[in-house]
Amino acid sequence: MGQMDLPAALRGAIDRELEGRPRGDLARRTAATSAAYRGGRTSAAAIKDEGDALAYALARLPATYAATAAVFAEARRMTPGFAPSSLLDAGSGPGGGSWAALEAWGSVGHVTWLDASLPFLSLAARLAAGSPLAEAETRRGDLTAGAFPNADLVLASYALAEIPETGQAQVVAALWDATGGVLALVEPGTTGGYARILAARATLIAGGAEVLAPCPHHRPCPLAAPDWCHFSVRLARSRDHRLAKGGDVPFEDEKFAYLLAARPHVVAQSRTPRVLARPKAGKPGIELKLCSTDGLEQRFVARRDKPAHARARRLDWGDAL
Repeated sequence: MGQMDLPAALRGAIDRELEGRPRGDLARRTAATSAAYRGGRTSAAAIKDEGDALAYALARLPATYAATAAVFAEARRMTPGFAPSSLLDAGSGPGGGSWAALEAWGSVGHVTWLDASLPFLSLAARLAAGSPLAEAETRRGDLTAGAFPNADLVLASYALAEIPETGQAQVVAALWDATGGVLALVEPGTTGGYARILAARATLIAGGAEVLAPCPHHRPCPLAAPDWCHFSVRLARSRDHRLAKGGDVPFEDEKFAYLLAARPHVVAQSRTPRVLARPKAGKPGIELKLCSTDGLEQRFVARRDKPAHARARRLDWGDAL
């Protein structure tokens, strides 16, 4: 997968929010946001006011946008006839996931943002000014509060970690009840994020959902600790992003775990094996680590098999065969 960047309109909106802001204060707030993320919580836990919300948008929104955009790209590939007209962005934060949805599906019209954080909702509205998201419906509320408004496409991106473990299954079931077409769950690519996705997968399968991706089957996950299912996307970093995070490299790799579930009428593409790690290329050929309908599989593609080797060379971590 190539390097991703924020939509130009969103990048410009963030730049306008940064005008006149003391960079030292933003760097301090960004450090707190990053510390919350590394500590196993999502960064939203550190949001206390609009300054914190802006620091989050600078430090974490590009990464969460890129991960969600990668998930939506796979959803589009597997459901070519799906054209959602409505979106529920549950735990929306500053709205990055909604921007990714609109980039993936121009058919999205009605958007609902649901978040417990007023600073996040306020920032999301300012960033959306002048864009198709300017008409998004804003709802302030906790995800554990109860039923959700129905939508063709439902997203919970980096949100499950904010919910006590004992309440996550109930929230996932309620999100599925609200889903008319596709439900997308995105979590950090940590062992904790994977555990939440795995638990959500069991809840959704029990509720009759069709798992689209990344799993090519409904059987128990074949991975065993210390291994876990996660993927990676590379995102461009702006100058302010680099300065706020004290980095020099113009890109960042975001690790994420995800699950796509769909109503049966939406499913179009057949499930094929998924590449679970970066392919290992050597002189004799290419080694692939796959999750297939038969479970975990190590497949070797010999260089002498020229057509198969040419196809394998184009594969990357997270791709479906």
